[in-house]
Amino acid sequence: PTPTPIMRRLVFVSAALLGCLLFTSGCAVGRRTLPLTVPQSPGLGTTKGTVFIGEVADGRHFENKPQLPSTPSIDGDVTSATKEQLARVIGRQRNAYGGALGDIGLPDNDTVMSRTRLLIEEGFRRKGYAIGTDPANATAAAVVIDEFWAWVTPGMWSISFEANVTCKLTLTKDGNSKTFTVRGYAINKGQAATNPNWQKAYQAAFDDFLVQFDRTLTNAGL
Repeated sequence: PTPTPIMRRLVFVSAALLGCLLFTSGCAVGRRTLPLTVPQSPGLGTTKGTVFIGEVADGRHFENKPQLPSTPSIDGDVTSATKEQLARVIGRQRNAYGGALGDIGLPDNDTVMSRTRLLIEEGFRRKGYAIGTDPANATAAAVVIDEFWAWVTPGMWSISFEANVTCKLTLTKDGNSKTFTVRGYAINKGQAATNPNWQKAYQAAFDDFLVQFDRTLTNAGL
């Protein structure tokens, strides 16, 4: 039978109510604090030498009211935020219709630079490198963070949580430098905007980043 106006209205209301239920735990105008754990493995031991990881810089580009949720933004005017404040922001909460709400940030004592440094250190350890403290006696690495961001896409029956971590890695040895781009990406489907669902997206993106890190260095003969 052809849906009547009343039936169509009921379907719309039901979908809206479901969307609100899905986002009940995530609809907030304040900041959500999201601790992130970098995976660790025993590694291969020191078989390829030592690497010194120098500066890890936050090169992400934030916008006010971006068209895409994958573009970093904050709950407020990005031009009035300090670098220290932006260094903690890693996502935005959204309502059932995709409207941006409060920020998602790392804990007070953490930044995207420190998380990324741990991720790069783990990647090198898995390749058989030791992490050194003297740049004169090691391969030197400099890192620029292009992307470190998570976002959600509301759906009829579930929410898509996506996370993207992209870095430019410049390695210098014996006066020669090479620059590589390493990207980790993941998507997690969930039923509510809870911390575990955001964290699952990031953890999977970290895992993918380490796989791509290994592949990139292997292809470069490192």
